[in-house]
Amino acid sequence: MIVNNRYLALTLLSPVACSFAKGAEAPERNDGTAERSLPNVILIYADDLGYGDLECYGARNVHTPNVNRLASEGIRFTNAHATASTSTPSRYSLLTGEYAWRRPGTDVAPGDAGMIIRPEQYTMADMFKSAGYATAAVGKWHLGLGDRTGEQDWNAPLPAALGDLGFDYHYIMAATADRVPCVFIENGMVANYDPSAPIEVSYRENFPGEPTGKDNPELLYNLKPSHGHDMSIVNGISRIGYMKGGGKALWKDENIADSITVHAVDFISGHKDEPFFLYFATNDVHVPRFPHERFRGKNRMGLRGDAIVQFDWSVGRIMAALDSLGLTDNTLIILSSDNGPVVDDGYDDRAEELLGGHRPSGPWRGYKYSAFEGGTAIPVIVRWPEMIRKAAESDVLMSQIDWLASLAGLVGARIPEGAAPDSWNRLGNLLGTDMSDRPWIVGFSSSHALSLRAGDWKYIEPNDGSPMITWGPEIETGNSSEPQLYDVSDRQEQENLATEYPEKVFEFQTLLRQVRKAFPDPNR
Repeated sequence: MIVNNRYLALTLLSPVACSFAKGAEAPERNDGTAERSLPNVILIYADDLGYGDLECYGARNVHTPNVNRLASEGIRFTNAHATASTSTPSRYSLLTGEYAWRRPGTDVAPGDAGMIIRPEQYTMADMFKSAGYATAAVGKWHLGLGDRTGEQDWNAPLPAALGDLGFDYHYIMAATADRVPCVFIENGMVANYDPSAPIEVSYRENFPGEPTGKDNPELLYNLKPSHGHDMSIVNGISRIGYMKGGGKALWKDENIADSITVHAVDFISGHKDEPFFLYFATNDVHVPRFPHERFRGKNRMGLRGDAIVQFDWSVGRIMAALDSLGLTDNTLIILSSDNGPVVDDGYDDRAEELLGGHRPSGPWRGYKYSAFEGGTAIPVIVRWPEMIRKAAESDVLMSQIDWLASLAGLVGARIPEGAAPDSWNRLGNLLGTDMSDRPWIVGFSSSHALSLRAGDWKYIEPNDGSPMITWGPEIETGNSSEPQLYDVSDRQEQENLATEYPEKVFEFQTLLRQVRKAFPDPNR
């Protein structure tokens, strides 16, 4: 059987982790002053960055020296997964410790979505804040703002924002770069607000007289769409949704990475004398890809390759800030991605034709949106020099759903009853002290099919949807009207073994039924 007491036993914390979990006072230095013991925690969460997109994961045609350095000083994980193959549900699950498919309305969100994580919910930021951390979110959000969808007044303070979710500071994009509104939100208000250009946003109809990519392609001087993405035009790029106004507050796509990186570094510098948690969510690899000119045109894979290099630059700036402030040794960095990669996702940037042998998903089948492994298999690198003393590689089966409870164990935070219901404390996996697999992990595709991984087995439940994405990119969904069972030891997911191992299919179906009802951590 897949599920037994041995597998369900909670991972024991390492002696290192236990010293933090006790919540003891900081030890004294030799000079009598208190020495901070709690580590800073930085979660670098890339958008649409594939398992095979980094040089240290075997990427071709792109150099990522800063991420390489991170891997050379920490643990590189080769069997880690996001909880979903699209952005909003992955981010919801990561920050709440609850599978997104348990909550209606967690599909890919429009830019004017109301808050999907509600203020009364317990979040990763709440957890760190309860342990005495300063907290910040910088970069892509895509989890809604304000109380109700489509009812935000973008010209005034939002009545519900990230301050209600445990973040002391935030400087974020409301959704993604391909969705309006194309402005940054800082502490619940539009940053650099321009009163001469009040903002209006609609996902239903255009505003009179406003040009669109569909009707005014001559105005698209930076990027043109390949499918969809032909509504309001900002910075010579058409988007999803309609927007009017913004003026000086509108972003320039080529400056997004610089802007969020500067704000992230400023937060680090401003909180160097106290423990801090930084959720740094980059946008680079997500469409529209339009990096700064110092990166543009430098990579043989075109704009997508340039965007990966720009992401690596941001990682380097974060690392340099820690080095200069003397914070490197006691800062835990987790670098990962929200889902698998996608190449053509709506803009004509020649990403498909310029791959040149590069495999964004690495050895895995499928891409973003898919129920196959390529939809959720993601890079994960963990560095904490004070506790992880040498480089290592780990193939432990890991899910981002467990990071909230694991980090709570690290800092000695107590999770309220009923909060983070699907998150287990697997801190030993993150720190490399426990090499036992999570007994099973759950994946969630864009067509709402659930999948299960246990050991080298992968099960995908039947789904009557199309086997290919129907609205744009040529991507396999993983849908089939029949149960699918694969041996993924070769990472190919090519031969459906469901008819050969009916008892294994039944086992997975039973487990999935139990998980759907609720399968809490029995050791909490």
